Amino acid sequence: MPVGSPYTAKPWLARLNDAQRAPVHPAPSVPDAFRAAVARAPEHIALAYFDGRLTYRETDALSDSVAGHLAARGVARGDRVAILLQNTPHFVLALLGAWKTGATVVPVNPMYRTAEVRHVLADAGVTALICSDRAWETYLRDTAADSPVRVVLTACQLDLQTRNDTRVLDFARLPVADDADDLIAVARQGLPAPADRALAPSDVALISYTSGTSGTPKGAMNTHGNITYNAERQRTGSGIPERACYFAMAPLFHITGMVAQVAACIANAGTLALAYRFEAGVVLDAFAEHRPAYTVGPSTAFMALAAHPSVSRAHFDSFAMISSGGAPLPPALVEKFRASFGPYLHNGYGLTECTAPCASVPPGQEAPVDPVSGTLAVGVPGPETVVRILDDLGEEVPFGEHGEIVVRGPQVVPGYWQRPDATAEAFPDGELRTGDIGFMDPAGWLYVVDRKKDMINASGFKVWPREVEDVLYTHPAVREAAVVGVPDSYRGETVKAYVSLRPGSDTGPDDLTAYCRERLAAYKYPREVEVLEELPKTTSGKILRRELRSRPTDSK
Repeated sequence: MPVGSPYTAKPWLARLNDAQRAPVHPAPSVPDAFRAAVARAPEHIALAYFDGRLTYRETDALSDSVAGHLAARGVARGDRVAILLQNTPHFVLALLGAWKTGATVVPVNPMYRTAEVRHVLADAGVTALICSDRAWETYLRDTAADSPVRVVLTACQLDLQTRNDTRVLDFARLPVADDADDLIAVARQGLPAPADRALAPSDVALISYTSGTSGTPKGAMNTHGNITYNAERQRTGSGIPERACYFAMAPLFHITGMVAQVAACIANAGTLALAYRFEAGVVLDAFAEHRPAYTVGPSTAFMALAAHPSVSRAHFDSFAMISSGGAPLPPALVEKFRASFGPYLHNGYGLTECTAPCASVPPGQEAPVDPVSGTLAVGVPGPETVVRILDDLGEEVPFGEHGEIVVRGPQVVPGYWQRPDATAEAFPDGELRTGDIGFMDPAGWLYVVDRKKDMINASGFKVWPREVEDVLYTHPAVREAAVVGVPDSYRGETVKAYVSLRPGSDTGPDDLTAYCRERLAAYKYPREVEVLEELPKTTSGKILRRELRSRPTDSK
């Protein structure tokens, strides 16, 4: 980094309070943090799943037994254990059990199907697979047959609760497979965990495969030190009370759920409330039952909660803080949500490659909105993190100018699993090139404009989809919006918007085009608007522009 760089002067430190600036001393590994939580709060509820409860002492014993079983089956330190489960206690027991053997966990998106899972199992060289019984019976048995997997545990995710809420738990029990062991039966055997598998901060905790929205997923190597640093930063800087309830709205397989929910909750000796998967009515009921102090989710989840017919301010009055990340947060949603329900949605920014957040809006502060573009700031970096903005030649640009966001700090991963070329390209000298375009203002607030690859070139003019989407979100009829470039015989590319509408709306495409024309430059407003019932999303709630770009469209 250049001497005297304005970015390394860290103007954002002035936005942080004393607790947020103070040094942190994270545990060497997540299992170490968990053992510390067990020692200070053994009878506190660690996991809540509908009407089921497990204390820290019980969770420790059950995960010890999972570790003992895996070790007895030959899972060694550094082996890879894949987990393909929903947001249930089984996921946490599998996660802790695998780490207690010294293994590296490979979290797998439950929405993945045969080809995607096969790639992950082969690429990571997975030794053991822990998955739902239904997934094993329907497709994973055949998928794993030609993979390195030699140990299989299956879980019936109806276990550990008795409520059987059919809104999400809409399936029946299956007989235990002959070619797999049952996770909960194994957990209840009372086996001891191996005693010689201590982990260091540099050990790889996760091989987290990127979402694949722009190509074949690569496995980012999140170390235990990466995870415990971000978890401890959240514990000490968020103002969330000790032993509070965290509601797991983000998927646990996703780095946001893994760090901001599981690891942060463990660091705080808190209760992690789980509800299988996101369903707005189920989530609202869980808020009323568990009274969480914290949750994090994508903007699309908060849109769905706000649109639910039974939602009320009372559902949110237990929260000390709510964060949003993983998908762009429109300023209009922040204001609508606060006006309707009370809480301010705290924006955040991060990637799998920086182990979830590298910038966030500090508690008690509000993100400014850029007066030129209308973009909401994603937050400020932490005290040990340096975020810079670079031009196409790799040179720093002044505050306020657009360029690629690059990140250096203790949360940045050492690279991609078995991808030295991709690592060298994305992490020159250990600094993450994010591929996101943004800028920083002189006060240290970071703004994300868009993904580099999503920029639209309309007759030579640059159009960033986020700017058009933010305008669409201010329309009262729009529930979700995504903007892409589509081929145009005259302009090269033209701007097209896909939207879903709020229930009962009769707003048409021409109305939305006219609305944007009044608020955007002539080259920016969408020439085409298509209304869909739902926009395609990843499991973590990020709208998939790639799928929208591939939809058939008429070239003008």
